[in-house]
Amino acid sequence: MRVRLWNLSVIRWPDASDVRAAAERWAAAAADEHPEIVRVGYFGSYARGDWGVGSDIDLVMVVDHTLVPFDRRSAKWDLSALPVPSDLLVYTTDEFARLTREGKFGKMLEQETVWVFPSTAPPHGSESAGATDACNPLQPPGPTL
Repeated sequence: MRVRLWNLSVIRWPDASDVRAAAERWAAAAADEHPEIVRVGYFGSYARGDWGVGSDIDLVMVVDHTLVPFDRRSAKWDLSALPVPSDLLVYTTDEFARLTREGKFGKMLEQETVWVFPSTAPPHGSESAGATDACNPLQPPGPTL
């Protein structure tokens, strides 16, 4: 029987500051390519400071608008540049404003989210609207009706 000797290497989980810096770089790069992004932040254990080995980073993105159903939006974004497992929730400005007015989850997002893009994010509800979806990766291909 083969036995793997785990004592030959050390498994190191990225430090919180490394994860946060990577999230900032990812958000800035995504926003450079996609002007429909209004803001990006993270919540959960990294925002609260109680992360540990194995923790993922929970990201929230607000976009001007999209025609893609909510459950498919995050699949459009490549999170592989982040050093830890990542979850992404993508909301339109209207959805996010409604979410933060209603229910526990929205209230938690409003209180806990650390916004990394833009560097000084506006308060919810004051996002600019009206950008076109001409090059929006969140919009499915084909004509819109």
